[in-house]
Parts: sequence; C-alpha cells; structure tokens
Amino acid sequence: MNKYHLLLLLGINLLIISCKKESSNNSNTVAAVTYLNAAYGTDAQQQMDVYLPAGRTADATKVMILVHGGAWVSGDKADFRSFIDTLKKRLPAYALFNINYRLSAFPANVFPTQELDVKKAVEYIYNKRNEYLISDNFSFIGASAGAHLGLLHAYKYASPVKIKAVIDFFGPTDLEDLYNHPGLIPQSIIDTIVGASLASNTELYRQSSPINFVTNVAACPTIILQGSNDLLVNPLRQSAALRDKLLLNSVPVQYVEYAGKGHGDNWYSDTYLDAFNKIQAFLTQYNP
Repeated sequence: MNKYHLLLLLGINLLIISCKKESSNNSNTVAAVTYLNAAYGTDAQQQMDVYLPAGRTADATKVMILVHGGAWVSGDKADFRSFIDTLKKRLPAYALFNINYRLSAFPANVFPTQELDVKKAVEYIYNKRNEYLISDNFSFIGASAGAHLGLLHAYKYASPVKIKAVIDFFGPTDLEDLYNHPGLIPQSIIDTIVGASLASNTELYRQSSPINFVTNVAACPTIILQGSNDLLVNPLRQSAALRDKLLLNSVPVQYVEYAGKGHGDNWYSDTYLDAFNKIQAFLTQYNP
C-alpha cells in the first residue's frame, strides 16, 4: 500500500468516526415531550399538562407553574393553553406545568383545598425532577384566583423548594380585607367559597392571604399586572397593598397598571404583548 492509499484510508476512517460521533451526539439530544392530563393526585381535578423543552437538563431547565383563575369555583387549565406557545418561545429555558385543582363547591372542596392542591402539585413536580430532567428553580404565573394561589404558596411554603418568582395577573392578596371591601362579589358568595364567614373563622381568612406571609425572607420577586378599571374583587386595593408590603420588606416588586383595563376583560393583544415583554424582562433580571 503506497503512501497515498494509506492517507486516503486514514481520512476515510476519521470521517467515519466523526460521523459516528455526530450521530451519537444527535441521538443523545433530549427531545421535547408533552404529557397531557398527568395526574398528581387521585381526584379527577388533580391533573396537569406538562411541557418539557428539547435539550433540557437537570441543572439548567427551570420550572414555570401556571395556575388558572375562576374565583376558585370555576375555570380550567385550558384557559392558559392559548399562552403556551408564547411562553415556550419567550421562556425556552423553562419547563411548563399547567395545573388544575379541585374547585370550591360548598360544602365540598372549600378552603384550604385549593391551597393544598397547589402544594401537592409542587411536590409532585419536585419529586419528578430527575425523570423530567428539570432543576429545582420553580416560579409561578397565575391569573385572578390562580394568582392568589401562586402568591400564597410562594410566600407561605419554603419546602420542598423555595419559589424564585411570581407573575401575578390581578390576584386577590388579602381575603380578610376582601371580605370587608368585597367589590362586585358579595360577602355571601365569599362565605360559600371559603366555607366560613370572616367572623366564624378569621384565622382561615388570614392563613389564606398571601399578604400575611410577606417578609424579606419568605417572599420572592413579584411582578403585579393590574387593570385600572378592575372592579370584580376590588383588586386595585389588593394589588396596591401587596406592592406596598413587598416594598416595605425590601422584596423586589414591579407594579404595572393598565389604564382602562378590567379583570382580564378588554385585555387585547397589545396589552398582552406589553405584559409578556415586561414578564420576560422581569424574569431575566430576577431569575436569570
């Protein structure tokens, strides 16, 4: 075999090895996976949709938990599905978990059922992190009652994982104050949702209020997105109170008020575009 043939054979072998390595590397790339209606409990409402990104790792892939609204008595994770593609594009480093929870239906599933379901969902996700290839960096995004539940969990519980950030779309923050200043929801309805009047179980109202758990240690960076014409649960008062207490405790908070917008109604594409721009910037700053 002459020198030319030897060099040619060596080049072919190196090419084959290189191709094998490239093929091997490609085969090891983690593919995106979606699990719909994954059960985190035994009740039919204790389900979540799981969206795991491609190329995820247990070190770098963060977790975003979505919690729908509906005054704790209605709504479904389907309410957030129209935002999934937007969140995937804007937050490619996040795995998304869109959860349902048991809805209050007096006398069944009254408070703190919803709080405990969110806690159970967090524990389920945390315990699956090795299987899912996700990190222990968890955040929340919630709307209305879902924002209340995300805020409550984030500020109240440090186990099994401390929440890094909360995105709050017009969520109630102080149920005791809400009862005394109910907006368009009468006290009698609040009684049936919570399962007790304020007078009969003041402690339940206090334990169910995110604002009562704000400290410079317990709370986490929070962005509040609020319409100025939101009258449903008097959330302007609620959101402002949370903002002020977070500031008082030196917790990073961004308060965004949209003029003329209601409780999720008349939030058109331009409003959501601005909101998601601000959310993306907020997370880049406080959960990079």
